[in-house]
Order: sequence, then C-alpha cells, then structure tokens
Amino acid sequence: MSREKGKRAEERVCKYLTNLGFEIVDRNFTSKFGEIDIIAKKDGVIHFIEVKSGKNPMINPIYNITSKKLSKIKKTLLFYLQKNKITSPFCIDAAIINGENIEFLENITL
Repeated sequence: MSREKGKRAEERVCKYLTNLGFEIVDRNFTSKFGEIDIIAKKDGVIHFIEVKSGKNPMINPIYNITSKKLSKIKKTLLFYLQKNKITSPFCIDAAIINGENIEFLENITL
C-alpha cells in the first residue's frame, strides 16, 4: 500500500473509531521494532490498531497481518507501554477496509 493510500485509510479509521467513542491517542508510532498505525483508548483499555486495506475485493486484507507482523506489533506496543509508563489493559485490533466498508476486529491475538 502506498504511503498516501495508507494515510487516507488511517484517516477513515480514525473517524470511524471516534464515532464509536474511541479517543485517538497516537498515530504512526514507530520504534526500532516496528510501527503501530493507531493507538486509541476506550473504557480504560488501550487499543493498538493495525489498519489494512486492499485493492482486490476477492482477497481480504486481514491476510496481510502475518505472524511476523504481529510479533513486530507486540514488541512495539510493549516498548510504547514501557516508554509511557502505562499499566492499563490493552489489546491488538485490526481495522480492515474493503471498498467503502470498515470492519473492526478487536483483540486479534491472545
């Protein structure tokens, strides 16, 4: 996904999440381990959100979240929590964009 397309997708997801009552805390947080697209908070829980969109309607972009990608997200979020001294509950979520639809999947990993 091009950087510009990624930014547009993330903007759409931020608006979507805000409408659901989430507070956007940070975007595009990077560390030596990787990047987290959106960090949001709702009901005392920190949500680390990976945004995926795709061109081909026959292939769900969720399949682009590989175990390697999840490992990078986990390392990055742990770094974020430690750096910011956050002890609240957290989860990893995915926001999948297929055309005009946004599917929000909470807690995609154990």
